[in-house]
Formats: sequence, C-alpha cells, structure tokens
Amino acid sequence: MYAVVTLVLAVLLLPAALVRDPGRARELACRWALRLRFPTEDLTGLTEGALAAFTAARTEALWRHGQLIGLTSGYRDPAAQQRLFDEEVRRSGSVASARMLVLPPALSPHVRGLAMDVRPHEGARWLERHGARYDLYRIYDNEWWHFEYLPGRGGTPPPRRPHPGVITGPL
Repeated sequence: MYAVVTLVLAVLLLPAALVRDPGRARELACRWALRLRFPTEDLTGLTEGALAAFTAARTEALWRHGQLIGLTSGYRDPAAQQRLFDEEVRRSGSVASARMLVLPPALSPHVRGLAMDVRPHEGARWLERHGARYDLYRIYDNEWWHFEYLPGRGGTPPPRRPHPGVITGPL
C-alpha cells in the first residue's frame, strides 16, 4: 500500500520536477515522494559515490518496479558508532559478541560513509537482486538490511560474511 501511494505521489510530483530539472525529473520526483514517506531519513555523510549509487538504485526501484527503499542509517560519526558499539558490548557481555552486530568506529564502513542500512525488507530484497548494477552489495548473512558501496567489482558480489565480526581482508 505504501509503495503504491508513494509511486502515485511521485507521478503527481513529476511535472514540478520536469520544470525544476528536466534531465533529473524522475530522480527529483522520487526523492520528494520518498522524503514524505521516510521523513526522518538522513543521507548526509555518505560519500559522493555511495549517495549517487543509492539515489540511482532507489529511483529505478520505485519507477520500474514500484518498490520502496528507505535509509534507516547511513553515515555515522565515530562518536555515534562508538556509542552503538559500547551499548552492544554492555548488552551482549563481551567485545567478541558485540562485533557480531556492531563494529567499532575504526572498522565500520558507516563511519567511512560507505554503508547503508535500508528498509523495508522488500526494498532490501530488491537491492540484493539489483544492487550490483550500482555497486551496492549485501555483505553479512545476519543483516538483511546492511549494504555497502563497493565500486570497481564489475557487478561481482564479494563473498558474504556471516556477521560483521568476521574480518577476511578488504572487500
């Protein structure tokens, strides 16, 4: 239902987007409609490449497939990442257990502006199927929502890791 309403809204916003920037009208109408659907979303801090890839992917998802992709969390400053990590250490009881869900700032791609936690589940499934066209890949088995911008892979996904704490070298 939300996807249909958001797509209808994007269609209604398309004439205004055409006036504003004819070459990017579909992207603008999509951005405006998704901003209404996900008002607390914050795309700031993503690298230029990650932001461009995410924007292009979600634009295609909405216009071609009627699928919504929202951002739950993207860039995190080191202090915010450290707080998340410390909270998970307290909750789980150990650093090793915490690293199964949250990485410390020095290792987190969120801190580098390359990671995106997306929603809803259907949008993540779409991104898992089509994200390689945009250099966006699901990285962990235990996090259906976590995608990373990894340019230069030629559409070949990296080997999936069971959880964030498994460090196997550069992706």
